[in-house]
Amino acid sequence: MEHIRTTKVEQVKLLDRFSTSNKSLTGTLYLTATHLLFIDSHQKETWILHHHIASVEKLSLTTSGCPLLIQCKNFRTVHFIVPRERDCHDIYNSLLQLSKQAKYEDLYAFAYNPKQNDLERLHGWQLIDLAEEYKRMGVPNSNWQLSDANREYKICETYPRELYVPRIASKPIIVGSSKFRSKGRFPVLSYYHQEKEAAICRCSQPLSGFSARCLEDEHLLQAISKANPANRYMYVVDTRPKLNAMANRAAGKGYENEDNYSNIRFQFVGIENIHVMRSSLQKLLEVNGTKGLCVSDFYSGLESSGWLRHIKAVMDAAIFLAKVLIEKDWISFGHKFSERCGHLDGDPKEISPVFAQFLECVWHLTEQFPQAFEFNEAFLLQIHEHIHSCQFGNFLGNCQKEREELKLKEKTYSLWPFLLDDQKKYLNPLYNSRSQRFTVLEPNTVSFSFKFWRNMYHQFDRTLHPRQSVFNIIMNMSEQNKQLEEDIKDLESKIKQHKNKQTDGIFTKELLNSVHPESSALKTSLVLKEQTLLPMNDALRTIEGSSPADNRYSDYAEEFSKSEPAVVSLEYGVARMTC
Repeated sequence: MEHIRTTKVEQVKLLDRFSTSNKSLTGTLYLTATHLLFIDSHQKETWILHHHIASVEKLSLTTSGCPLLIQCKNFRTVHFIVPRERDCHDIYNSLLQLSKQAKYEDLYAFAYNPKQNDLERLHGWQLIDLAEEYKRMGVPNSNWQLSDANREYKICETYPRELYVPRIASKPIIVGSSKFRSKGRFPVLSYYHQEKEAAICRCSQPLSGFSARCLEDEHLLQAISKANPANRYMYVVDTRPKLNAMANRAAGKGYENEDNYSNIRFQFVGIENIHVMRSSLQKLLEVNGTKGLCVSDFYSGLESSGWLRHIKAVMDAAIFLAKVLIEKDWISFGHKFSERCGHLDGDPKEISPVFAQFLECVWHLTEQFPQAFEFNEAFLLQIHEHIHSCQFGNFLGNCQKEREELKLKEKTYSLWPFLLDDQKKYLNPLYNSRSQRFTVLEPNTVSFSFKFWRNMYHQFDRTLHPRQSVFNIIMNMSEQNKQLEEDIKDLESKIKQHKNKQTDGIFTKELLNSVHPESSALKTSLVLKEQTLLPMNDALRTIEGSSPADNRYSDYAEEFSKSEPAVVSLEYGVARMTC
């Protein structure tokens, strides 16, 4: 609270940033220890968590007051007009301090209390069991085993304790390979396909320079190749552009020399570095926030930002690497969330939207395969919200070792129980567990398959293009259909009971009393049932991007009348994709 000088400012205006006539709402601005709160004259509340704030800018004084522009990490932009410059200056200075904390213990997660006891907190963290995930994949087995080489983080601080390696790889080979890899990140198992005995491993670039080699590293890759007996050779996929990898040789790093490794094929996939991605996102946001752009200028700006080209590059790489699990492959294996998301006041050059790109790639998959995923778009948006909110402990820190030192499981709460408590909100009504059960998802990555994710980048701009949600409509229809089916079953049961009676008069009287023709719920259900038998175009015409001639959701109308799974698991936050 020592950073807060002014806690309340009245007669503040909130501008609509896309209004050409500068429309605004007048209300009161409050500054608390954790949030910035604006309450307008209609008593509508706008809450902004301090940790969501990416930048605060105090603009030049105008005749109506002092403008304050706030850009958020979750792509919210708010433009306030504060009547008095002194109040604006106080709010500005407070937000600069409150949005950039110096140490982890000052983040919101360490103060947030959802009123759970210690047992409930522990249960929340235990929802994700990585040992069970490996067991589900069929590991350990005759080719792969759990290694204790990194049990004390002595080999690699940014890897988790439990690592799976080829059974024939000895500890000296593992240690030797780690010394030849950047930051000690030697090749370890990430995903295993039990039926095909095929594995995906991960590692960092080798410290090869122009000519260096390491026999232990070569033996470890050979052991990985032998642990994939059904495959004649092994792909080494380098996510960088080849030019970048070659430039790293001058710094003593680089890439594997194919002459030194047997049975490998090399593949560069051309994903740019974090600095290019950060710059690309900034260009996208500049175009996205420009007022009064015509359609051609918007698409031209979108193209010049390069953002969708980068998403395409990541998707192309994902065709090689089909399965990613957030807790395992992002959190446990050391994606630097705190540095990449700017949780603390640090080097701004380390900030980059890497995880946001992953979420956007998943969204593109859900758009191309709408029946293959148990979760919906709202689930992805909620995860993106909380990688920046610092409300939960899952995404704090840069590796598992650092998270253990912070004692996050003892001092903070997990995100996953929070999402599971409201899982109905995140279910995909089009999901069909049988639709792609035995099919590999093969996304189309030609350029026209990629589109602007409006609900990510304009989710807070409700006045820009108000749209109904297709998923909300379908969920409501599905609920109405369920109610109708229950009513029908109830009526059928009563009819069966009455058939056993001998007196027609009694049967008729009691049946009519049981139907309740004036029941509004039954009327609504009957009307819904009739609507689902009609073409879907009229019902969904207000949905963004839909039209009578082009409505991809109409193909799934027949799915609504089918029974749905009683329990849908969202524990891992990814769809079950069986190769």
